[in-house]
Amino acid sequence: MAKTPPQRLVLASASPRRLDLLRQIALAPDEIVAGEIDETPLKSETPRQTALRLAVAKAAEVARARPDDFVLAADTVVAVGTRILPKVETEAEGRRCLELLSGRAHRVLTGVAACGPDGRASSRLVESRLRFKRLSHAEVEGYLASGEGVGKAGGYAIQGQAGAFVVSLQGSYPAVVGLPLYETVNLLRGLGFVRI
Repeated sequence: MAKTPPQRLVLASASPRRLDLLRQIALAPDEIVAGEIDETPLKSETPRQTALRLAVAKAAEVARARPDDFVLAADTVVAVGTRILPKVETEAEGRRCLELLSGRAHRVLTGVAACGPDGRASSRLVESRLRFKRLSHAEVEGYLASGEGVGKAGGYAIQGQAGAFVVSLQGSYPAVVGLPLYETVNLLRGLGFVRI
């Protein structure tokens, strides 16, 4: 009788935050392969649709290259109303994001998608609602000087210094960091991944 090969998990994301979250629940991936897709929101697409579409597209792209593995992908979008905030690359972008978020409520939408070696796929969207305190000029400039918000959706990292800006959070803290763990485990189990 042929022996069943061990199940392999591929994380379709280069985000160190997602890797840390998976390790937190003893689910370190066997391989990391960042999906290379165009992350530009489509015209008239809602923030929810964008987050889910990007997660599904990343998972599908990597699954084509790793058809024998389980593939997990996610994408996080920060939105104020229907406006999607960028993944901050410059200090000016970061300042605009923090000034917009100051004293306001916003949503963090994280799409998570998984593909199995049998060709099945599944996805979920997790929405969290946060409110920031009103930020002083010194707090904005101090945070920008830390460089912590560079490369992050909305220009901040809740798991870092920006955690002190959060007045309230309804939803999933791990999803705000980058990967909703409860939904991730359920998606993978539903596709037959038994290492968890």
